[in-house]
Amino acid sequence: MPPRLPLAPFRNLLHLGRGSRTMSSQPTVYVTRPDVDSSGLELLRKSCQVSTWNEALPVPRTELLRQIAGKDALYCALTDKIDKEVLDAAGSQLKCVATISVGYEHIDVEECKKRGIRVGYTPDVLTDATAELTLALLLATNRRLFEANKQVYNGGWKSWAPMWMCGQGLKGSRVGLFGFGRIGQEIAARIFPFKPSEITYTTRTERPKEAKAVNARYVNFDEMLCNSDFIVVCCALTPETKEIFNADAFQKMKSNCIFINTARGGNVDQKALYEALKCKRILAAGLDVTTPEPLPLDDPLLTLDNIVILPHIGSADIETRKEMSRITARNILAALAGEKMESEVVL
Repeated sequence: MPPRLPLAPFRNLLHLGRGSRTMSSQPTVYVTRPDVDSSGLELLRKSCQVSTWNEALPVPRTELLRQIAGKDALYCALTDKIDKEVLDAAGSQLKCVATISVGYEHIDVEECKKRGIRVGYTPDVLTDATAELTLALLLATNRRLFEANKQVYNGGWKSWAPMWMCGQGLKGSRVGLFGFGRIGQEIAARIFPFKPSEITYTTRTERPKEAKAVNARYVNFDEMLCNSDFIVVCCALTPETKEIFNADAFQKMKSNCIFINTARGGNVDQKALYEALKCKRILAAGLDVTTPEPLPLDDPLLTLDNIVILPHIGSADIETRKEMSRITARNILAALAGEKMESEVVL
């Protein structure tokens, strides 16, 4: 972990917008979530004036536009859309937008860069937690744990039966990973001990050194779709990957394929996924991410038995979330002090 930044007054904060600021005055930070871990907020409060939204729900748009006015930094989350309107409302003194997430598609990064506003995020720290959750979701889906659990409570469990609630094992299977960055590599490392016959990966750039550690093989997208018993999505959401898992992709999958997504909901055409599951074109699916979030209670996916859906808890490990809060705070402090940020989005 990089050394913590000194929390002395920021010597170079002489002109932070809307009038001049004296060397002894503190920069102002608006935090959109009051339910982040307090350790990050305590770091900020030692040298900044911190105000927060006061409910454990996403801040309303009108409130965000009102509260951001005149602030020097913004501490936000995936639930907050930070666009031109918000940046206009903030004013020219805004120096930093830091999100407590690895994803930053909710931030108009290009608009920030035009204005000289630095953007921080929290990669790496949540890699292990997300990989663990992905494996848990995969196992819950392929061994039908949620379906089986329901039978205990609804009277469906009558007695032991040879083929009742049987699932599909990982041993001897072919696992395809769409994306092979930090998280994809850690997912592969956790799957490898289950003795799949093959792990393949699809990504923009081959990674032979990293793949060798888990005996993985690079394949193109179509080969992964056609040959995998399990497909795990662990890529970023980009214009190229948006809804790349569509009707055509599901049509190419094996009928016994289990589809897992812990990346971004936008990578999947959910209507196409629903049809593929409903007509048993694929065997099952497990999702930690959806579009929208939260998923409406009347969404057709919730009517299916062959899907497990979790409420975006990939990084919901206590220590991980604490460190995410601290990294977000350190990113803000570094930006305000004109120092190198711990994790900065660079275009």
